[in-house]
Amino acid sequence: MQIRELSIPDSYEITPRQFGDSRGVFLEWYRFDRLEETIGHRLEIAQANTSVSKRGSVRGIHFADIPPSQAKYVTAVRGAVLDYIIDIRVGSPTFGQWDSVLLDDTDRRAVYIAEGLGHCFVALTDDATVSYLVTAPFNPGREHGINPLDTDIGLVFPPEAGELLLSPKDTDAPGLAESAASGLLPTWADAKAFYAALNEGK
Repeated sequence: MQIRELSIPDSYEITPRQFGDSRGVFLEWYRFDRLEETIGHRLEIAQANTSVSKRGSVRGIHFADIPPSQAKYVTAVRGAVLDYIIDIRVGSPTFGQWDSVLLDDTDRRAVYIAEGLGHCFVALTDDATVSYLVTAPFNPGREHGINPLDTDIGLVFPPEAGELLLSPKDTDAPGLAESAASGLLPTWADAKAFYAALNEGK
């Protein structure tokens, strides 16, 4: 597999090598050792999630408190989504910026999203099926959202998504500036200290 760092620090695109024959295709969509070489520590997978979404469905922007937050390893096993990684770490050199990766059942890419980053995607096909490996169980008291339509972030949704479908939970979420002013967001310093502790095996 090929691993490429995205424009948001501590996030990566993973492109697997696919082996096809008359029976179909085989690939490795997750390799703990290759990822460990890249990020500096082994992921401790605590939960696996799957979502199935209609075309146009937007999920996110979601994040969790540090520590422990949630690192995520995400891929699309059916259909296609455009996956967004948003830097919401106050003090980061790329704070408020985002990058995106097309996840689909053709190239079968994955993304790794470190703790403290915001995550969102929009489904480009019906029955878009996304699987996530995460490093901490869901904890509703530590989970938060930012409005994915916030103009300060300015996510660009492609025309293939069609009419956007959003949950009230996401549209009622505060914007980036309000979240920062209220102290809701993780900081760059806390995130980097947490990554360093993981790399030291603490």
